[in-house]
Amino acid sequence: MTPWSQIYTPVLGNVFLSALVAALPVIVLLSLLAFFHVKAHLSAFLGLLAALFVAVLVYHMPPSLAGMAAVNGALYGLLPIGWIVLNAIFVYDISVKSGDFEVVKHTIAGLASDRRIQALFIAFGFGAFLEGAAGFGTPVAISAAMLIGLGFEPLQAAGLALIGNTAPVAFGALGTPIVVLAAVTGLPVTDLSAAAGRILIPFSLMIPFWIIWVMAGRKAMLEIWPACLTAGASFSLVQFLVSNYHGPWVVSIASSIASMLSLVVLLRFWQPKTTWRFAHEDASATAAPKQGRKAALRAWMPWVLLSIFVFAWGMPSVKTALNGGTKARPNLLYGKSNLVFAVPKLNNAVVRTPPVVPAPTVEKAEYTLNWLSATGTSLLLAGLLGGLFLGFGLVDLLKIYWNTLKRVKISLLTIMAMLALGFTTKSAGLDATVGLAFASTGAIFPFFSAMLGWLGVALTGSDTSANVLFGGLQKITAQQLGLNPVLTAAANSAGGVMGKMIDAQSIVVASVATEQQGEEGRILRYVFLHSVTLAALVGLVIFLYAKVLPGRMMPGAPAPVVAVAPVK
Repeated sequence: MTPWSQIYTPVLGNVFLSALVAALPVIVLLSLLAFFHVKAHLSAFLGLLAALFVAVLVYHMPPSLAGMAAVNGALYGLLPIGWIVLNAIFVYDISVKSGDFEVVKHTIAGLASDRRIQALFIAFGFGAFLEGAAGFGTPVAISAAMLIGLGFEPLQAAGLALIGNTAPVAFGALGTPIVVLAAVTGLPVTDLSAAAGRILIPFSLMIPFWIIWVMAGRKAMLEIWPACLTAGASFSLVQFLVSNYHGPWVVSIASSIASMLSLVVLLRFWQPKTTWRFAHEDASATAAPKQGRKAALRAWMPWVLLSIFVFAWGMPSVKTALNGGTKARPNLLYGKSNLVFAVPKLNNAVVRTPPVVPAPTVEKAEYTLNWLSATGTSLLLAGLLGGLFLGFGLVDLLKIYWNTLKRVKISLLTIMAMLALGFTTKSAGLDATVGLAFASTGAIFPFFSAMLGWLGVALTGSDTSANVLFGGLQKITAQQLGLNPVLTAAANSAGGVMGKMIDAQSIVVASVATEQQGEEGRILRYVFLHSVTLAALVGLVIFLYAKVLPGRMMPGAPAPVVAVAPVK
């Protein structure tokens, strides 16, 4: 079978008209969610139908390829994404069922009964740790569930978790987005790491202030500026130092630990003058009865195990062992725990063409069933061991798991439909068309390079995927315009972090974690303007680096102009 080559300007040969049509599936999805209050699973299904319609009738993709792209995306939505969501909620349900989450709440309140400080600890600090260790939907699922367990309103818990899960995303799970970006572009991984670290300095500092302003207002934010500054400055400083002098691998983990520890130290010497509570609460709601060390250890054990397992599962050596080792050095699991299947009809059947890539490239389409090394499996094991530690029997745990599955089943289908939509648009080249429209903005492209990363994450739900999607395009466009390709490529990852709070996958994960299935539109409206505003600010920072500040402030150098056939 002859591979099908993507075309990027199917509407009258014009990239901007084509981009309007290519954006139709996302417009359908987001408008149904945000403005017409259609339930998420129906919105996702209709968005998927729109994607298939545009791919087949406008982009002339063979229907069999479009259908298999959707199937591939649905499978990916089930594992690893849905597997993470299901097991993250399972851990939370165990803690609630045993009654030990009340102790967790009280120990956090013992550090600070002020709701603003609790949000900094959980939404910003702990969420960033989970992002650095596991990525995918783990930080939003866990931190949103913890916030609602602490007494936060569901919509607020979801929104704060989404906003907080921005600063660490550029480096993601053990630096994966930057490592992949280096592989896609051929640029030095250390340069890209350093560039992303420098771009994100003001934003890592800003996000704690932003979270509290959104949560409680400007006046309440100013009341705890020392806590916001401590959390943000310690995160930002460590993020800069590690990304510039070590590499991308442990940036988010080191930064989040530094942020949480700095906040703990600050609270030993400083406390807010007034304790901020929700309007419906009195002092007793956030009062922290003294907890014995034994009770606290028992209550925190599932979360300690979760952190340990998630961190271990993210380590390359552990992941390799769980996947059966290597061909040269296999272990007992080789060929059993990591199964790779070529997607029928789709594998090696789609060709990505210039100017999205330097030369025509045949796209592989493989589904990896890594059931043991998947992050969701680490959460499942943490839940089982934590449940046994809390005194549950295996039958009790199975009952809890079954109830969790029943609670999230519709959301799992929604995630599958969302990912099916994303994979269809990628295979058909719709996303590349929109990217080329951004890349055609000429002198102001440095601003739009960040917006391109934002778009990539909003479409795919992953900074890593966005870097695969647009990293090469960022480099090619920089060469056309005589810009520093390290800056524009790093802008893709840095700008992408702000798209994380509005991607469909994250919205659904947040809705499940806070028991707001069917309210995804409200969550989207809560965070959308924050996402766009912050992405635009990243774009301004990139523009300043490219056009105003000296070149020596960014690794790499302006590229010699390379002639590439322009897109109309």
